[in-house]
Amino acid sequence: MAEGSVAREKSRAFALRVVKVCQYLQEQKREYVLSKQLLRSGTAIGALVREAEQAESRADFIHKLSIALKEASETEYWLDLLTESGYFERHAGGSVLKDVDELLKLLTSIIKTTKSRR
Repeated sequence: MAEGSVAREKSRAFALRVVKVCQYLQEQKREYVLSKQLLRSGTAIGALVREAEQAESRADFIHKLSIALKEASETEYWLDLLTESGYFERHAGGSVLKDVDELLKLLTSIIKTTKSRR
């Protein structure tokens, strides 16, 4: 499986997980502000990966994936905040953080590889 399709599948699976996490936060914890931020950034990653698949050039591809990387970093921030503020138990928050960390590494690798092929 090519890196691009791995990124596509992982970012989609992550977005679905984020949707479920946000539903939990809103329904069980009555947390609405941080969860909306998490929902926005966490689902944007996959959308940007999909956009990158339709890039008009290598530079456009790198640009779109770089934005996805920024969204993943922002998502990590919201997850850290939710975990440290007690909305998540450490093990639950840690699991989602592990997933976003994998995405960060994958996107970074794809961007570096693509840049080196210029």
